[in-house]
Amino acid sequence: MSNDKQGSEIVIDDRVAARDGDPVLSDGAPLNPAPGVWDMRVFEALLAPLRAWTSPKFYGLDNIPTHGPVLIVANHNLLGGIDAPLILPEILRQRGRLVRGLAEHVLMVPGVRNFLHHYGAVRGTRSNCLALLERGEAVVVFPGGGREAIRRKDEKYVLKWEGRTGFARMAIQAGVPIVPLAMIGIDDAYDIVFDGQHPVMRPLRWTCSLLGINPELNPPLVKGIGPTIVPRPERFYFSAGTPIDPTAWMEADDLDGAAADLRDVVRKGLEEELQFLFNERDRDSGRTLVGRLRNALPF
Repeated sequence: MSNDKQGSEIVIDDRVAARDGDPVLSDGAPLNPAPGVWDMRVFEALLAPLRAWTSPKFYGLDNIPTHGPVLIVANHNLLGGIDAPLILPEILRQRGRLVRGLAEHVLMVPGVRNFLHHYGAVRGTRSNCLALLERGEAVVVFPGGGREAIRRKDEKYVLKWEGRTGFARMAIQAGVPIVPLAMIGIDDAYDIVFDGQHPVMRPLRWTCSLLGINPELNPPLVKGIGPTIVPRPERFYFSAGTPIDPTAWMEADDLDGAAADLRDVVRKGLEEELQFLFNERDRDSGRTLVGRLRNALPF
């Protein structure tokens, strides 16, 4: 594992020029987004309160190659979108790469979709992912999807990857390395009062059904500091593991079996990174805000 690495300026690497015959991404997403310095400063400013509140630590980002296609496979935590945005500017800062995110379909609505496209995200489809990998991009995927983010009470940091082999199949088809990326913190910052399947949450499930949202993705009722939704100031931790080469699975006659086998290898690698982070968290005197303030004292 690498030590923390802090940078000061974000510089985007040279993007791949568009070519005749290039694939078309869905929803009009640009093949070659290039947010400028001021765009990234705005993005960093939006994240600044969360970064100050959680004081994140990053490990192993040097395992993400600076060039060439790579599939970054990460775990979703509670509610999905709170901690993940912090890793994107950090990878850009440390590795010079704009990571292309695969967004949930429910986010692809006007306004939100335009914002996501501007910073490189696309709708989470297999064709979009393969198109980006074929162009040499770094793509991040969360195999657990919305179900992994919409936790039940007994599912803290549980990977919900049953039947999820699509990412492994794409890595085999494209012949690209997989980097497991583990994240923890937000599941420690919130407690679930009622999960989305509790009888108390029936009206919200009914509303989700009316809106065409899978009732299984009905969000839980959470609390952070006291009875509020302000998260406790737990530190966030991120760790990228050693790249996994899919070559050994590329000549398999049974693609389904190969994808399932590779999925299990990646899952094991991600679980090892999670355990590393749990160990770091448990011995970190600055895990909480009080600990961080105490560590900052000159005596």
